[in-house]
Amino acid sequence: MSFAHENVKEVILNGKTVLGIELGSTRIKAVLIDEKHQTIASGSYDWENSYENHIWTYSLKEIWEGLQDSYQKVAEEVKSKYGIPLKKIGAIGFSAMMHGYMAFNKDGELLVPFRTWRNTITEEAAKKLTEVFDYPIPQRWSIAHLYQAILKGEEHVGEISYMTTLAGYIHWKLTGEKVVGIGEASGMFPIDIETKDYYNRMTEQFDSLVAEKKFSWKLRDILPKVMVAGERAGVLTEEGASLLDTSGELIAGIPFCPPEGDAGTGMTATNSVAKRTGNVSAGTSVFAMVVLEKELSRVYPELDLVTTPTGSLVAMAHSNNCTSDLNAWVGLFDEFTRLIGVELDADKLYGTLYRQAMEGDADCGGLLSYGYLSSEHITGIEEGRPLFLRSSQSRFNLANFMRVNLYTALGALKIGLDILLKKEGVQLDKMYGHGGLFKTKEVGQSIMAAAINAPVSVMETAGEGGAWGIALLASYMSNREEDETLEEFLTNKIFAGVEGDTIKPGADDVAGFEEFMKRYVRGLSIEKTAGEYF
Repeated sequence: MSFAHENVKEVILNGKTVLGIELGSTRIKAVLIDEKHQTIASGSYDWENSYENHIWTYSLKEIWEGLQDSYQKVAEEVKSKYGIPLKKIGAIGFSAMMHGYMAFNKDGELLVPFRTWRNTITEEAAKKLTEVFDYPIPQRWSIAHLYQAILKGEEHVGEISYMTTLAGYIHWKLTGEKVVGIGEASGMFPIDIETKDYYNRMTEQFDSLVAEKKFSWKLRDILPKVMVAGERAGVLTEEGASLLDTSGELIAGIPFCPPEGDAGTGMTATNSVAKRTGNVSAGTSVFAMVVLEKELSRVYPELDLVTTPTGSLVAMAHSNNCTSDLNAWVGLFDEFTRLIGVELDADKLYGTLYRQAMEGDADCGGLLSYGYLSSEHITGIEEGRPLFLRSSQSRFNLANFMRVNLYTALGALKIGLDILLKKEGVQLDKMYGHGGLFKTKEVGQSIMAAAINAPVSVMETAGEGGAWGIALLASYMSNREEDETLEEFLTNKIFAGVEGDTIKPGADDVAGFEEFMKRYVRGLSIEKTAGEYF
């Protein structure tokens, strides 16, 4: 038996591991990490939301079955690899998809089915609150769901004793503590970055707005307490241990870090929590988060404002459409190669086509495309229609065709980021990329760097995901030195020596992307018309 194996076994026996679990929209993932923050066991559970009575939801039964299954797989892997039960853990952290609405009465009973971030049923409330607060309130935020329920006269509102998110709910049931991390809280209600708490002015404005309803509660009475990374947020209770580990082997008393949202864990897992850094996740949809040095000058509907796990302000641009149409074109090429008797695996096919894009003209040869399979709020498109356009003067070849489809995957996102970088003068030293767009070495990075005119890095750890990110936050709580910031902890203890590739923007590529964007913005009326007639 190797020394490394015995060393990990000792770490497990001595309770020096850290457990992180994240409930994503399609998968619940659990990871157990050692003192070096390496994953030593993992487990996952696939699930899907249900559409019931016009609400996207997950049942409480599904939530607990998924949690218990993913944890049990971790425990089984520990027992299989090291021959010992998982009884003692150094620290635990929980994360989940942000936003949404879970409301409970004084007996702890869920009043209405969990309303996830995916629901777009709060337009009236979001618009009104944005006006009242002079602060962007997206439809998916918890406060928008609460106010929409009030506007609709839903009876359950008067019975609310506690309102929280999915991560906050799990944490409450396992520890008895009604708290959330500040990043998660920032997706419930606006955060004052000076006080690291909900904006007092806005909570008072909300109470005044609904005063005529004469509810028994004030807003602060029903919201979870806000905590920042590094703070201890309770311990696993006996009841909580039984809920998480149905085998009964896990002991109580394990400390918990504040529960966080998937935005915060993504920032942590990519070492992008410091000011003037950001991260972009590009796949089916795409979102970018940039850590700000100060508040923005005004409200922009194209941007959301959240925070890092330590309470620094973050601007987020989110586009519904990214690689879906691009993937469809690659699928068409795959179909053709198979017809002529050539079979390529996905990596080879994507790699070949993506690399060919780098041979194209910087402005894509005058081509234009929109990969809108769905609506796009940043550009005001209500009905998405994938389009490809060219004129008789366009330079139509494979390289330019692939390049324009890569450019357009980031087109709407760039409009949002340009508000930050050009209108607001936000300084961005480096952007960290993760997701499918960056899988082919250097291509996605180069395109993204050209779009934002800033260096883009891809780290080896980018694929570790949010479960690892919340495990790092739990480790930070337990193992940080006095006065050690999260930024210092991540840079010096987690990512020191971690290899990554950084690509700086080329001047010609930056100019070419800007030229493409002129066509992109001018052509939006074509995209809008297509949705009206086809």
